[in-house]
Amino acid sequence: MRSARGRRRSVGAAPATSTALRQPSALGVLIGHYTDRVGATGCTVVLCPAGAVGGVSVRGGAPCTRETDIFRPAAGVDPRLVHGVLLTGGSVFGLAACDGVVRYLSERGIGLHTGHACIPIVGAAGLYDLAVGDAQARPDAAAGYAACTDARGQRIAEGSVGAGTGATVGKALGMEHCMQGGLGIATVQLAHWGAVQVVVAVNAFGEVVDPSTGARVAGVRGQGRTRIQPIDALLTVGSPAPPPLSNTTIGVVITDASLTKEEANELAAAAHDGLAQTIRPVHTRADGDTLFVLSTGSGPRSGLPMLDLIALQHAATRAVAQAVLRGVRRA
Repeated sequence: MRSARGRRRSVGAAPATSTALRQPSALGVLIGHYTDRVGATGCTVVLCPAGAVGGVSVRGGAPCTRETDIFRPAAGVDPRLVHGVLLTGGSVFGLAACDGVVRYLSERGIGLHTGHACIPIVGAAGLYDLAVGDAQARPDAAAGYAACTDARGQRIAEGSVGAGTGATVGKALGMEHCMQGGLGIATVQLAHWGAVQVVVAVNAFGEVVDPSTGARVAGVRGQGRTRIQPIDALLTVGSPAPPPLSNTTIGVVITDASLTKEEANELAAAAHDGLAQTIRPVHTRADGDTLFVLSTGSGPRSGLPMLDLIALQHAATRAVAQAVLRGVRRA
């Protein structure tokens, strides 16, 4: 585990002087990080300059979110209302970084034009990393702005960066036995149309396993920190372990499929299966696992054929599972 004792917190990059955005990815998004390696925290932003249809699914008993209601089917007058999602460390304090994202987009005329102001719609989810590094180092508006200036369409860093900087997994015996989590990105291309890309910050109470082999990738360290203990043997009634508070896995599912808001929310719910395949246990009362969906396709939104929607949900599940594994392996 990192320590910031006796050291100053690092700061993000200075705001860009140009108002121009970099070229978005093939899926129409830009992804950027702010990383505070001294404080062991950070944030990651996914920007949608042309707008996107949004969806969200929140699981577990301890969520930390902002603007999730606007992602739900009945909300909003414009289906392409969403302009970005922020994933952040710092727990509830880190949600302040969203203010910097909103300012960055508004300065560039990206948002809902009301006649009085340009209002970007940005969802956000936070994870708890205050037990790692410096508990007073929390992403703020400047950090969110810096993540936007870093945003790009390709060659995005993974591992101990952005929202995954202070992420940990395997806390059934307390923080002294946990391992590093991290931020992972994975893309799954559908056979004949569309693609799904997932950005996820893995900060789970449970262990992480590779579903293809059953091997434990990260989890609870044993005595001497030489091996990973099976979590099944540790989850017993009356366990002496301290309360597991330092959790929550958060992410964004991006697709160029043209979805309705209802389908985007269905996709967000289905994508949680990828967390269930790789994290044991998942969606606990000590986790606030949250997945957003951004549908960037520009086609008509009259509803996908059922088999296409099932294929998209399956691809999202696979991409989430792959992103979880990449996050902890690259940390």
